[in-house]
Amino acid sequence: MPAKNSSSVTEFILAGLTDQPGLQIPLFFLFLGFYVVTVVGNLGLITLIGLNSHLHIPMYFFLFNLSFIDFSYSTTITPKMLMSFVTKKNMISYAGCMTQFFFFCFFVFSDSYILSAMAYDRYVAICNPLLYMVTMSPQVCLLLLLGVYGMGALGAVAHMGNIMFMTFCAENLVNHYMCDILPLLELSCNSSYINLLLVFIIVTIGIGVPIVTIFISYGFILPSILHISSAEGRSKAFSTCSSHIVVVLLFFGSGAFMYLKPPSILPLDQGKVSSIFYTAVVPMFNPLIYSLRNKDVKAALRRTFCRKFLND
Repeated sequence: MPAKNSSSVTEFILAGLTDQPGLQIPLFFLFLGFYVVTVVGNLGLITLIGLNSHLHIPMYFFLFNLSFIDFSYSTTITPKMLMSFVTKKNMISYAGCMTQFFFFCFFVFSDSYILSAMAYDRYVAICNPLLYMVTMSPQVCLLLLLGVYGMGALGAVAHMGNIMFMTFCAENLVNHYMCDILPLLELSCNSSYINLLLVFIIVTIGIGVPIVTIFISYGFILPSILHISSAEGRSKAFSTCSSHIVVVLLFFGSGAFMYLKPPSILPLDQGKVSSIFYTAVVPMFNPLIYSLRNKDVKAALRRTFCRKFLND
């Protein structure tokens, strides 16, 4: 990552979530708790899927990667955010800021596309169950995953290309708890309407393409579920889909609310609060949603604990 451009600024100060002294310590422990649950939940789900061979199917292959992505982008943001609650000036170098921004974009775009890959997986499983293992072969799953991370890298590079043309002159206080595109645009002394338009286009593609894929998938899935003759079959299909739908609504809802509204409608101070949902809350809830609402995961968890206690 380039450490310098034509900017005179070599480091930034992250303003943090709030400047009210009385809230700093309570918020530190609140978000530390969020982060601990995120790490334990996502790494626990990754370990559980890895240890249980009956979970080595496409659905859990994608869930494994969703947990990895959620853990990664939460780790990209949260430790630095926690520092803003306990230090007077939360400094970050220009290179550090660009690096954080790149990986944040990479993992968030990857998250969008892994959710669309999971929707396609559910479409095949419910609409073409007899061809499921053929259609979702290991080669196809790997190609889909390559597409997920490829789109993540493309989105991150596009955002970086946009930001590398910006110049930062004297002001270096970023009105956020992380290096994100909108507060950096506000800080730049040569940003223009074109830069903001590029952000809108990149985010629309990053969010729009996966959302369209998900809508099309569920457009076929829901009628197929309603045509399942047994009540138990319908209930199981709805159960696996409902977890995915909840995660999709949480992630895309908060992301669209933050980035697809003009700054005049959503000021940055309110945007910081909105961004908490997809940087801290969504990565924490994903493993909880999939473990508490999924019989296979709960059964695997019980078997894993039973084996451990029996071995001890």
